[in-house]
Amino acid sequence: MPIFIPTDPDIRVDADDLIALRGRAERLKPVRPLPARSALAGAHGSRFRGRGMDYRESRHYQAGDDIRNMDWRITARSGHPHVKVFDEERERPVVVIVDFGSSMFFASNGAFKSVIAARLAALIGWSAIGHGDRVGALLFNGGHQELQPAGGRRGQMRLIRALVQAGDPGRGLALQHGTGAGGASGNLSDALARLGRVARPGSLVFLLSDFYSMDGESERHLARLARHNDLTAFQIVDQLELEPPPPGRYGITDGLRNGFIDTGSRAERERYAAHFMQHHATVRAATQGSGVPLLRCTTADDPAERLTAAMAMRGRGAPRTSAGNARSMRKAPSEVA
Repeated sequence: MPIFIPTDPDIRVDADDLIALRGRAERLKPVRPLPARSALAGAHGSRFRGRGMDYRESRHYQAGDDIRNMDWRITARSGHPHVKVFDEERERPVVVIVDFGSSMFFASNGAFKSVIAARLAALIGWSAIGHGDRVGALLFNGGHQELQPAGGRRGQMRLIRALVQAGDPGRGLALQHGTGAGGASGNLSDALARLGRVARPGSLVFLLSDFYSMDGESERHLARLARHNDLTAFQIVDQLELEPPPPGRYGITDGLRNGFIDTGSRAERERYAAHFMQHHATVRAATQGSGVPLLRCTTADDPAERLTAAMAMRGRGAPRTSAGNARSMRKAPSEVA
């Protein structure tokens, strides 16, 4: 197994690194050609989850009006039928949910999972503002940081500053051992439950996580979020979570305590593989049951290339997670979009 010798940008989220991704984000292909011009585009003539329209006023019903727009409250109060009038929404909020829990501060090759997630979030943000959309975020790492969607370079730089702060390995270690602000109680379900403060119905939402903080409520929250928004999930994984290392004895540490993994015996390698296969199966089941596309990016992947491939796959109308997709996810990382 090659020795992992990380550089600072590989273990710590770096602002200059995220800013430099702007050029690559401009070359990202649209998520879907239909029904919107682009999944990360403003000025949508779109048909997406949620109304995608802003309420302006109510007026008297006229022949030909859509009865689905009836304003029943005013109708009941006035005794005359009224309908709601909407202005077409000119921009579509894009929201990234980024997991900075303790398990994200790890990699056996490439960059920390936390760094990969931050790079994906920055790419999504640059693409969003480049198409005239607003970008917001919810970062969770024991506590939660919420960024209301904002447009332009100012909105993107605000996101980058938040990613840099949350992606500090020292902060992650403190949270892991309960010494950081907010303790270590935050999990995926808590974050999804709080997302309503940031993402309005019809938003384009990206969930970036390794999903180790899932619990029994996560699938319910995912399903509810997917009903009202266009949600895509990225599972960030390390190669050691896809297959056990070669037989041997390997030292491990969480930054304070030391231990080892012994994969010398076949039984231990099988137990190791079964543990992670169960986790991946749980993630697939939760996303598939919620109708959420599940994509994957490893710590050794180029996030821009993975995002481009994923967006192209969605643009072709790729199916959501299924039994066939589940089988493909056990292949080499490069084979999974």
